[in-house]
Amino acid sequence: MRVVMITGVILLAVGVWGKLTLGTYISLIAENSTNAPYVLIGTGTTIIVFGLFGCFATCRGSPWMLKLYAMFLSLVFLAELVAGISGFVFRHEIKDTFLRTYTEAIQNYNKNDERSHAVDNVQESLSCCGIQSYTNWSTSPYFFKHGIPTSCCMNSSDCNTQDLRNMTVAATKVNQKGCYDLVTSFMETNMGIIAGVAFGIAFSQLIGMLLACCLSRFITANQYEMV
Repeated sequence: MRVVMITGVILLAVGVWGKLTLGTYISLIAENSTNAPYVLIGTGTTIIVFGLFGCFATCRGSPWMLKLYAMFLSLVFLAELVAGISGFVFRHEIKDTFLRTYTEAIQNYNKNDERSHAVDNVQESLSCCGIQSYTNWSTSPYFFKHGIPTSCCMNSSDCNTQDLRNMTVAATKVNQKGCYDLVTSFMETNMGIIAGVAFGIAFSQLIGMLLACCLSRFITANQYEMV
């Protein structure tokens, strides 16, 4: 039961880490607002609570409570398995969705809304600019008024609006690499970590489910023998 509670703590930690570290990238990938990190946090908390329930059921020696606990673990196991397989199968669609939503974010960039802040955060943290390159900004309505965003600048103290509105001059002031390849590479690396943790957790829950069922049968058999 302690192992299951530990997996709940790990899942909770992964959810918090995902919200803090991948929140910016998730906001760009998702066409609508996503609650994925909160789902992980909620699932982790629920597993911890049911882990305590499992410990209580073991101490009480209650077969029906152990069966209920095993049923809960089986549902969580199946949900994690489906989520993991879906993420693997649709990983290419996630890249396509990111390309589309990131292109839309650049076209609708205004420096003020959440998507615009996410674009700035990505460009600053990864030292990149645009989708494939900085030239992608030339089609954005924002460019015609303000030029390329300052988040693309290699040195913010050496960037001004006049330079950023001139593509030839801007080429010497901004990062040359596009963000698409860097972001997808970053997410694949981190998603691999998340997937590994998730499958490890699912495996431990499967063991917990089997142990709970075996313990329930053992207690039931002993009760019959006592009668």
